[in-house]
Amino acid sequence: MSNSLDNRCHIIGILDSGIESLTPVALNHIQSADLIYGATRTLQLVADAVAPLTELKDFSGQIMQVGDWIEEALEQGRKTVLLTTGDPLCHGIAPLMLKRLGAEQIEVIPTLSTLQVAFSRLGLAWQQFRIASIHGGDSGEWHQNATPNHGLYRLMQQIKQHDHLAIFTGPQNSPDRIARMMLAVGEDQGWQMVVAAQLQQPDEAISEPMTIGAAAQQTFAEPNVVILWRKQPKVHPTLFGLDDTSYRQRKPDKGLITKQEVRAVSLAKMQLRRNSVVWDIGAGSGSIGLEAARICSQGHVYAIEKNEADLEIIEANRKAMTVSNYSLTHGHAPAETDRWPDADAIFIGGSGGNLEVLIELSLSRLKKGGRLVLNFITLENLTCAIETLKECGAEWEATQLSISRSKPILDMVRMAAENPVWIISVKNREKNAE
Repeated sequence: MSNSLDNRCHIIGILDSGIESLTPVALNHIQSADLIYGATRTLQLVADAVAPLTELKDFSGQIMQVGDWIEEALEQGRKTVLLTTGDPLCHGIAPLMLKRLGAEQIEVIPTLSTLQVAFSRLGLAWQQFRIASIHGGDSGEWHQNATPNHGLYRLMQQIKQHDHLAIFTGPQNSPDRIARMMLAVGEDQGWQMVVAAQLQQPDEAISEPMTIGAAAQQTFAEPNVVILWRKQPKVHPTLFGLDDTSYRQRKPDKGLITKQEVRAVSLAKMQLRRNSVVWDIGAGSGSIGLEAARICSQGHVYAIEKNEADLEIIEANRKAMTVSNYSLTHGHAPAETDRWPDADAIFIGGSGGNLEVLIELSLSRLKKGGRLVLNFITLENLTCAIETLKECGAEWEATQLSISRSKPILDMVRMAAENPVWIISVKNREKNAE
């Protein structure tokens, strides 16, 4: 048992070149350790360098228990090392251990990140690249209704927002899977991908820059990292207030679309933030929910529509807008909403005869300070909503929009009135969020 006065766990980064990638200080900690934790591959890298009595413990598949094991070892006075790859503080295990054990019981000794090695091989400056990681569990291939629980979800949103990405991959979430995801959502044009595999190993391989379509059809040696960049910066789309003609809608010209001016005011009343969780009940053509998804680039929209014919229309609009943080359900609300997370904002555009139930549900599922917004064109539904809100003790306000648009008449212009719309907005009280 070590009598070292430095009774901390040393989290040490190592590369696949083994002990050559270690500083003398890091190597000394490994050679004098009583106990070394690591994954199978990292432990093999130091197996010939450790003392004969050093215990090597593989934590593969048990990462959430490592903190408890280290705490126990330190209490026993054992000199302990946690071995990981690259920089343990860059999408590594060190933040988890620091949160669990505290900075006073941890010292981090990094080596080069595998991303640094990859960029050095390419001769490419990397300060403008956004670092991402999908080195987690296997969530399967990407699909259009993927929610934030999907292992590729965060990466998909980063691809939408950034022109340069450096990605830690995993055995299941591989470069070709990333490429297939990008193809599925129409994010394949203008991108180039490089895969750096088995860095600092005898079979190291750095691919040539390739298209997303080409990458989707290949397999790559493990482990690897992905460098992804646009050849030309992305032209960012309009976030909200799109012209009505931008949307496919049910014909004839009485499609289920919230008109541009009403849409803008309704979205303003929803008080959206970049990370808001939004419900769109009675999605119609999808215009409100899809524009909300663009505004909430780090959030998610959960939409439901009961009319099967409108689902195809919504999907066409989603594809045209290349929105990926949007999940669509075919159903009659409130069905399926029990599977959704509590919302920051809820929009009710259609109630299917369940208006009272949906208002009560919405008030119970809004987060503190959340907003409920309802649109009405009939006096009956407006009256029902107001009475229900009064019974619930809600804090609400009503806005009437009477819009007129210019239209030509002979060689002149006249103003043509649209149907008036009432917008009810509700701010959730703290008692409803408890």
